[in-house]
Amino acid sequence: MNARAAYRPETVDPRPCVAHVIHRLDVGGMENGLVNLLNHMPAERYRHAIICMTDYTRFSERLQRDDVGLHALQKREGKDLGVHRRLWRLLRELRPAIVHTRNLATLEAQITATLAGVRTRVHGEHGWDVADLDGSRDKHRYMRRLVRPLVGRYIALSQHQVDYLQQRVGVGPERLTHICNGVDTRHFHPREGVRTGPWPSDFAGPEDIVIGSVMRMQAVKAPLDLVEAFIALRERAPVPFHRLRLVIVGDGPLREHAVERLKAAGVAAQTWLPGAREDVAGCLRAMDLFVLPSLAEGICNTILEAMASGLPVIATEVGGNPDLVAPGQTGTLVPAGTPDALAGAIGDCLANPDARKRTGQAARARAEAEFSMDAMVEGYLGVYDTLLDKANARPSSMRARHRRRQHGTTGH
Repeated sequence: MNARAAYRPETVDPRPCVAHVIHRLDVGGMENGLVNLLNHMPAERYRHAIICMTDYTRFSERLQRDDVGLHALQKREGKDLGVHRRLWRLLRELRPAIVHTRNLATLEAQITATLAGVRTRVHGEHGWDVADLDGSRDKHRYMRRLVRPLVGRYIALSQHQVDYLQQRVGVGPERLTHICNGVDTRHFHPREGVRTGPWPSDFAGPEDIVIGSVMRMQAVKAPLDLVEAFIALRERAPVPFHRLRLVIVGDGPLREHAVERLKAAGVAAQTWLPGAREDVAGCLRAMDLFVLPSLAEGICNTILEAMASGLPVIATEVGGNPDLVAPGQTGTLVPAGTPDALAGAIGDCLANPDARKRTGQAARARAEAEFSMDAMVEGYLGVYDTLLDKANARPSSMRARHRRRQHGTTGH
């Protein structure tokens, strides 16, 4: 079991510990949301440990606190009962006040946490499993129902997931909290003045229009749908096609497929697919339009970051995307898996520069008003505080009754 240099206070730390159990700490929306949450939580309220069922990568360097423990349990592919023994031992060592699991991949850890004596348990639903894009698989639904009695509180990021947990899993509304991701609107902001892109100096001039996206290049994000939509613009764009540029930031198994398709279509010179980048905020500020063609989503951090960057957003009408994108105001929603509809929406946006500017301004305003980082942090603090108050009330009342019996009183 790997662990980052452990946090060792000189005296007993009075802050309750929250153990966040995730599959792997790597580039991804859920992981980004977790890091944002811990970086912005007031340090005096809680201390934290991140427990990775598999491992963590250099993405962990985005943590800005030195009091967050980081542990890797090195789970093997497939069934690995030993990982639950390692998790049990670690929880007995850490003795967290709260265990917070995230997504289907860590749901079984609720059982282990219960056996380890952790009384306060939270489970978050951030997105869908790649093999079950809408939660309809019976196996996964039965697993959620089996573990349901052990979960003290569910946190769902999108209204779509709230409805699923209530209607398909049977979670009562009193055990369910809807908390949307927040975005750092100071870090992600519109560009000021002349565009300075992170790409080669001759890639895009001031008159060119950059259509961009940030995603993991895997099947659920459907990057090839965006590639096909861009190629289709050659025949239907309302502006000269040579002025258009396509930028897709991110890495994954479909990146090379996308590059080869763009080469075969003869448009590779107008595209930039650099892989993963650390300067996402700068990449977004250099774009003119953000497009996300996903087949499934929870609450998409990159949509929020694009909105905060003042970009109009074209996204698929799946998962939590309708929670973020207001059609006709901050962007456009299209059916998933339809490159032709995607190309049409992009063309409509390109045809009206003034409307594109107004839409981007409205997106920025909505990000500031409705999706602040402070609101997200307060939402999680409210859940943790409420659950701990409830958990601590029971032993307090028992001690009070014990004192009354010792003094021969009943309290009536």
